[in-house]
Amino acid sequence: MKISVIGTGYVGLVTGACFADLGHTVFCVDVNKAKVAALKRGKAPFFEPGLEEILRRNSGKRLFFTTDTAQAVKKSEIIFIAVSTPPMPSGEADIRNVKKATETIGRAMDAYKIIVNKSTVPIGMSKLVGDILRRTAKPGLTFDVVSNPEFLREGSAVDDLFHPDRVIIGAQRREAAQKVAEIYKSLRCNVLIMDPESAEMVKYASNAFLATKISFINEVSNLCEKVGADIPHVVKGMSFDHRIGGQFLSAGLGFGGSCFPKDVAALAHIGKLRGEPFKILPDVLEINHQQRERYVKKVMVMVGSLRGKTLAVWGLAFKPNTDDMREAPSVDILPRLVKMGAKIKAYDPEAVPTAKKILKHVIYCTSPYEAARGADAILLLTEWNEFKEVDFVRLKSLMNTHIMVDGRNLYDPTEMAERGFQYEGMGRAAHQPAWRSAD
Repeated sequence: MKISVIGTGYVGLVTGACFADLGHTVFCVDVNKAKVAALKRGKAPFFEPGLEEILRRNSGKRLFFTTDTAQAVKKSEIIFIAVSTPPMPSGEADIRNVKKATETIGRAMDAYKIIVNKSTVPIGMSKLVGDILRRTAKPGLTFDVVSNPEFLREGSAVDDLFHPDRVIIGAQRREAAQKVAEIYKSLRCNVLIMDPESAEMVKYASNAFLATKISFINEVSNLCEKVGADIPHVVKGMSFDHRIGGQFLSAGLGFGGSCFPKDVAALAHIGKLRGEPFKILPDVLEINHQQRERYVKKVMVMVGSLRGKTLAVWGLAFKPNTDDMREAPSVDILPRLVKMGAKIKAYDPEAVPTAKKILKHVIYCTSPYEAARGADAILLLTEWNEFKEVDFVRLKSLMNTHIMVDGRNLYDPTEMAERGFQYEGMGRAAHQPAWRSAD
C-alpha cells in the first residue's frame, strides 16, 4: 500500500520504517527540516535497537522523508497521524498537534482517504477528527477515520511492531478497518476490530493497568522491608500463578517514559470529566512519585550527609535500551542530590547526550568505572545489562567507600556483601538465611 505517517517522533518513525520493511511505500512527514535531512541520511533522532538498520535498508526505496504534508497525503491511500499528545497540567492530553495535522490533511485531500489515529488520544477523538475533516476538506470528498493505537515499548519497539500481541482497529465501517488490517497481514497476528471508542479505551486501560501493577508491587516491596520479606522471592512466588504472571512486577523506582505517566493521568482526567472518577489511578501516580522520595532517603541513610560527597550514578534513561529521559527517575533524583551538596558523576550507555540538555551540575562519564573513581557510593538507577558484568574487584579499588544503593534490584544482597559492599536495594530483606539462593 501507499501510506503516509504524519510525525516522525518515536511512534511515527518506528511505525513508518517498519511498514516500509513490510513492503509498503511509506512517506514520513515532519515539519522539522533538520530532522528530515538527518533521516534522509539514515540517522534516527533517538536510540532504538534495530531502527537505523531498517532506515538504511529502506530509505529511498520504499521509505521517503519529507516536510511536504500535502504531497504525501495526495500520494497515499492511508494516512496515519502519529504526532505527540503531551500532558497538560490537569492531566488531560494536549490534542492541538492532532487537530493541526488533521486540518492539514483535510485541506490536502483530493480523493477518498483513510485517516488513522496512531497517537494516543482521548476517547471520542475519532469523531472529532471526522468533524475537522468535514469542515476542511473539499465538498463531496469521502473518507473514513480509524483508530489504531500503538503498543510499542521503548527498547524493543521494532520487535513489538513485527511481533505484536494484538493489533487493535476501531472504525465505524468494517470495510475501512479491514483495509487498515491488510497493512499487518504478513505478520499473521491477532487483529481485533471494534468501534473507535473501545479501541481508544483499550490503549489507556492497558497502560493504566500495567502502571497499576508496578505501583502495587512497589507498595508490597515497601512492606517487605518492614516485615523482613524479600521482594524477588515474593514476586517469583506470585508469578507462577497464571492469573497474575510476572510481567511488570519489578519493584524499584517506578515507571517513567512517555506513556505510563501521561496515559494514567489522562485516563484519570477523562473519568473525572465524565463523572466517573477513578479512585485507584491518582494513588498509582502518587505511589510512583513516592518511590523516588524513598530512594533519596535510602541514599541519605547509607551515605550520611551528602555535602561534599561524590556519588556515581549508573543509568539516566527511564529504562534500558533507550535514550529517553522523559519522566525518568534520574530527572527527579539527581537535582535533589545536587541541592544537598553532592557531587554527581553519571554514566549511561546511550542517554548522556539527552541528559546534558536536562540535568545540569553533573559530571558526565564514559564508563561505569570512570564514574566510580573517587566515589563514596554507587547509585544504580537504570538496569542496563552492562552493569551486570562489571568487575567488582576493580570497582572497589576505585571507590572511596564501598556503598551500593540499587534502585532496580539488579544485584544479590548476599553476593554484594561477600564482595565487600554495603548494599541497599528496594524491598530486600536485611538478613538472609545461609541457604538463600538468588535463583
